[in-house]
Formats: sequence, structure tokens, C-alpha cells
Amino acid sequence: MADSPPPRILLAKIGLDGHDRGAKLIVRNLRDAGMEVIYTGLWQTPAATVHAALQEDVDVLGVSLLSAAHMTIMPDLRRRCDAVGLSDLPLVVGGIIPAEDHEGLRQAGIQGIFNPGTPTEAMVEAVRQLADGRRGRRAAANANPDLSTTVGLACAVTLVAEGCPNLVESLPEALTQPVIIGVTGAPGVGKSTCIGKLARGLRDRGHRVAVLAIDPTSPLTGGSVLGDRLRIVSGEPDDGLFVRSLSSAGQAGGLAPHCPQIARLCAAAGYPIVVIETVGAGQGDTQIRDVADHVLLVLMPGAGDDIQFAKAGVYEIAAGFVVNKADLPGADTTVRQLRETMGDSRPVWQVSALRSAGFGPLCDWVEAQLGQ
Repeated sequence: MADSPPPRILLAKIGLDGHDRGAKLIVRNLRDAGMEVIYTGLWQTPAATVHAALQEDVDVLGVSLLSAAHMTIMPDLRRRCDAVGLSDLPLVVGGIIPAEDHEGLRQAGIQGIFNPGTPTEAMVEAVRQLADGRRGRRAAANANPDLSTTVGLACAVTLVAEGCPNLVESLPEALTQPVIIGVTGAPGVGKSTCIGKLARGLRDRGHRVAVLAIDPTSPLTGGSVLGDRLRIVSGEPDDGLFVRSLSSAGQAGGLAPHCPQIARLCAAAGYPIVVIETVGAGQGDTQIRDVADHVLLVLMPGAGDDIQFAKAGVYEIAAGFVVNKADLPGADTTVRQLRETMGDSRPVWQVSALRSAGFGPLCDWVEAQLGQ
């Protein structure tokens, strides 16, 4: 197993507070300390937060609160964690928390309490110690993950991602032939949001979907901000949608280590559709072709012209093209240039992830790949 994998921290804003400037500052501080930070965004519920922590297999769950509801929300989180098998997961909270409430929170099982005046170094060190403690306890337990449960699948993904791919060799074959869809494209074209809408459409049709969302790792600190989840998942927990954030760990080509094995884990756990989102990719980043059965390239209006589309690389490997933000001017021109330049039968879909429009035909195409 790889030496000293980065601690994984999930940070959530629970409640109706609409400001997250402070939370994002904490995210960056933890990233700069060499940690992998999954940020789930504003207006999270306790149920959704625990579900995210379960799928992401984090070492520490942190909550930012400014609603003065810490004595209600944090004990509720502790109970929910205990109920889903995360009784050993450390919980920390940050916000304006009166000193007289600290002891009550500790008695409720909250291991870290940070007020606005807490020094960054103290907060980072406390989180690191809590993460190290949980990892040590889990290593001592040496449990064999049960892929029939979400907690077992999440733990298995961690083991494989950290360098135990031999775990996959003993897996049973998937009950149905899975389809692995790679989704790639330049930064900012809306890959994550498109995947979220596609996954929702497939779930509405009764399909179980797993998403592996990959974000870059800092070449300076080894930390990562894993922010795709907040664009993919919306609403309350859905056991038929498994989303796992992965860092690239310095791997070139927009992928994370051991992606093929992790995709196989998901298929063996009962997710016949596995979607892999690459890091924001350039035209030469084609490694996703070696992992996925089919590759979709996400574009946006104005992303190129007929000469750009004719270049070698990522345009060659795409099985189809998703023109997102099709509600913007220039979308029809982009679609026309794509079709004229490619000169083949590869499909081009116009969608608007913002308006949840145009995803029906794309869901039809994914369904058609199942079992082939």
C-alpha cells in the first residue's frame, strides 16, 4: 500500500445560511496542508451529509454552522453516523459556538470545535490527528469489505485507490455486463453538471449508476479540492447513485490511479452504468480511451471551429459529442461545424444542464449500450 495517503476530509454547510466564504477558506487551508477535501456546498441536510461521508469514505467529517443550531444538528449527525456504521468517524464543527456549549458537544461525540478565532495551524493539526487516529483503527481492524453495502464498497474503493488492487482479483463477476462511459472535456464546459443531469435521468428510468469524479492534485502540497460532487448530487440521498471523488495523485491524462479496478468494483457492487469524469482535459489527454467502453466529449458554444475539431487527439476518441450550454448564442453553429468536420455518424447532443434540457436522447443512447 502507498505510504501515507492524504487524509480525506468532507466539509459541509448545513442549514439555510447562504454564505460560504469562510468555509471555502478552510477548504483551501486544508488543501494547502496536503489533504483531500470534498466540499459539498451550501444548504446541505444532515441526511445528505452523512450519505456523502459514507460514499466518500472520509477520515473526518466537518460542518460549518452559522445558524446557532449546533446543539441540535451535531448530535443528530452523530446519531446518523452511528446508524449507518460510521461510529468511528470523527466529527468536527466550526462556527460561533459559545464556550458553555463546548462540553455538551463533546459529550455528544463531537471531537473538534473551532471558533472563528481558532488559529489555522491548530485546526489543521487537530484534523490531521483525528484522521490519523481513524486510519490507525481501521488498519488494525483489517476487515474484508462487503460490496453488498455502501460502506463496504466505499472502503473497498479506498483500499484499491491506495494501492491494494489485488482486492479486485477475488471479486465475483457482475450480474450484468456493465458499461463504462468516460466523460471528458476542457475545464469549465460543465462536465460535472451534465453528469449529474444524466445520472438523474438514468435513475428515473430505474438504472443504478456509479460516478467516479476525478480532480487534480496539487503539485506543490499533494492536496486536492474535490468539488465535483456538489454539482453532481442534488436532493436527498439515493442508494442507486454512488458518487466517489478521486484525486489524480499526479497521474497524467486526466485519470486517477487504478481507475479500471475501481470501475470493476462498482460494477461488482451492482452498478451496471459507471461514469468516469476526467480532470479538465486538453486535446492530447486520451488515456480515458483505455479505461472506458465509450468516451463522450463535452463542449460548449464557441469552444472551437472546424480546424480545431479536425485536430488529432480527444476529438478522435469520442463516441459522441455533448454540446452543453446550448441555450447560449452560437450553439447551433458549433453543432453544425462539428457534424460537417467529423463527417461521420457519431451523435451530437445539444443540452442545457442549467435548464435540465435535452438529456432524454442522451439517456436513450446510454441505455442502448447496456449489455453490448
